[in-house]
Amino acid sequence: MTYSQDVLEQIEKFASIYLKISDMAVILAIPAEQLRSDIADRNTAVSQHYYRGKAASKVKLLHQEMLLAQVGSPLALENTHRNLLDMEDDE
Repeated sequence: MTYSQDVLEQIEKFASIYLKISDMAVILAIPAEQLRSDIADRNTAVSQHYYRGKAASKVKLLHQEMLLAQVGSPLALENTHRNLLDMEDDE
């Protein structure tokens, strides 16, 4: 399916707030299975926009968690340690 630039930007925005694909589909009047299938194909523009939006928010959350860890939050310290291990596993 071909998506307009406006729809791609909306999908990126929706992904950045972790809106479920089924809810995006309802808002955009797109069959959920079609949207899900297009997002699953990593070579499509819609997939790139979806994952870019999701990753941008993840960066913000990880940054905030790092700040909390630096001031001594026990839970943030534990989470940042886990994030570091995940990062090293992905290298």
